Amino acid sequence: MDKLHLIVPCHFGVESVLKREIIDLGYEIERVEDGRITFSGNLLAICRANVFLRTAERVMIQVGRVKAQTYDELFEAVKALKWSDFIPENGKFWVKKASSVKSKLFSPSDIQRIVKKAIVENLKQEYGVSWFSEDGASYPIRVFFYKDEAVIALDTSGESLHKRGYRYYTSKAPISETLAAALIMLTPWNKDRILVDPFCGCGTFPIEAAMIAANIAPGMNREFTGETWTNFIDKKLWYQAVNEANDKINDDIETDIQGYDIDGEMIEYSRKNAINAGVEHLIHFQERPVSGLSHRKKYGFIITNPPYGERLEEQKSLQKIYTTLGEKYKALDSWSAFIISSYENVEKDMGIKATKNRKIYNGMIKTYYYQFMGPKPPKNKNK
Repeated sequence: MDKLHLIVPCHFGVESVLKREIIDLGYEIERVEDGRITFSGNLLAICRANVFLRTAERVMIQVGRVKAQTYDELFEAVKALKWSDFIPENGKFWVKKASSVKSKLFSPSDIQRIVKKAIVENLKQEYGVSWFSEDGASYPIRVFFYKDEAVIALDTSGESLHKRGYRYYTSKAPISETLAAALIMLTPWNKDRILVDPFCGCGTFPIEAAMIAANIAPGMNREFTGETWTNFIDKKLWYQAVNEANDKINDDIETDIQGYDIDGEMIEYSRKNAINAGVEHLIHFQERPVSGLSHRKKYGFIITNPPYGERLEEQKSLQKIYTTLGEKYKALDSWSAFIISSYENVEKDMGIKATKNRKIYNGMIKTYYYQFMGPKPPKNKNK
């Protein structure tokens, strides 16, 4: 399998970041769609993508793209695919998820049933059996219908890639690790610049920033479903990807990353999560309200996820929170700020017009990523 079509979904609005990550890994982009990118790669690419990609939600192998407007057409098209290339005789396989947009076939449960039936019939012929024990490795399948074309894919990741394995302690509305990484990578920040998150919650932004600064691959300390697929992915390829990631780590660096929160319990959670991620020595966490936001150095970055006011009782305090944030940001001479929020009056209450904003979906919530750009630091100047 020298050339596979690999599909990696991401949050809507951050496709450009994921595309850049894939190209940096050395792979060729085949297709860019809303919330999904397809690229070509070999078996090692599956392992490397799972280990290295910070902004992808999962890595899937495209088994086929089929057109179907009836369930009979779907059945025959799926049955004709080369399933024995991937699923062994004792493999446990099922359609974990089906979705449909602007297509005649719109029932997820019916799509799941027909696809499973078609795969069973295909493998019966391939293996010459009438019954499958399904007591081997798991092979979850995902189906995406759009305008009567279905992408049929095997999920190599298992649990979503946002589950890095470090966030044992969490807040009530945390930003996902993959989205936090993408939002950081949408800014000009680098490890030589100051980064402060004044609403750090359980520490996701500072921890993801520290992992980026130290070049710690996000998938190093977790497992993937594809690791059990020894029928076609040699175990040594996974070891190769992890060894490569280990060789790239450089956590003996100096960086100024800070996380503040008014809730002392959240600060404790942040510290524990940073320890789990192996970056506690790179981050300073402190119990501090947004009214205490300050820094003596110039040319820093605020990257943060303030309260949105999704609950009615929270909305009353939002104006004060954003007004205070605006006042404190204005006092930080030459800093840049990047704020994700669904709150409508961010710019009004902060008293500043954003340089630009970008629409991004945080789960099912439509948010905007407000970018307040400060000046670039002079060259050859200590930052």
